[in-house]
Amino acid sequence: MSIFGPLEVYHDDAARSAAMNMAIDEALLEMASNPSIRFYRWHSPALSFGYFGRFADVVDYAARRDLVRRWTGGGIVLHGDDLTYSVIVPRDDPVFAGSSMSIYENVHHALCEALSVIGKHADLLAVAAVCDRRIIQDRSIHSWEINGREMNATVTDRRYNDCFATPVRADVLVDGRKVAGAAQRRTRAGLLHQGSIQQVDLVEDFARHFAKELSEDCSEKRIDNELSDRAKEIAEKKYATQAWLRRR
Repeated sequence: MSIFGPLEVYHDDAARSAAMNMAIDEALLEMASNPSIRFYRWHSPALSFGYFGRFADVVDYAARRDLVRRWTGGGIVLHGDDLTYSVIVPRDDPVFAGSSMSIYENVHHALCEALSVIGKHADLLAVAAVCDRRIIQDRSIHSWEINGREMNATVTDRRYNDCFATPVRADVLVDGRKVAGAAQRRTRAGLLHQGSIQQVDLVEDFARHFAKELSEDCSEKRIDNELSDRAKEIAEKKYATQAWLRRR
């Protein structure tokens, strides 16, 4: 069953900087009147890290990747070869009334269905499995812990603060390996869900399959001048600044 009624789909094929990609997501959340999903690319290898992350944990990547601090939480995600997407849920949409975790699970369930269409068997990681993985890691590394925050995991050893090395509840697994995770931000305007799909072979039109699993009523949209101008303003004042990047 589809999550959304009408869904606006942005196939943003322009290769953009990390700061601009984050800014467009925020501008969409700010301006959206309908649920939407945006698929996007990066103009060069990039790294995004969560709002609560430490700049010291990613500084070593600065010479070879475009770094950006996300507005959402979570750990370190490497971008370039992944399929990156964002889902926007305006506060007036009925889906927004659900918990952040229920939205996370529903989006990832739709992703599992889309993967099955292309012949990939995928599962959502259950709470019990998260606990089992934590116990195994505790025995070998002595550093994993499950954060009290909804759907986020924190790792005390910076070497392992990699989102795709630390699956958490409702992440997507193929053959026991994490292939999709996400992070969220809930505001008065709505909910932003930022996700990455990687370490799995996808067909060229996989984005279309994914969108169809989210809604039976999809309409194509483009990044218009108003949205682009607002995103540029956000990027210049926030995501592209050293103050934002190094805030923690």
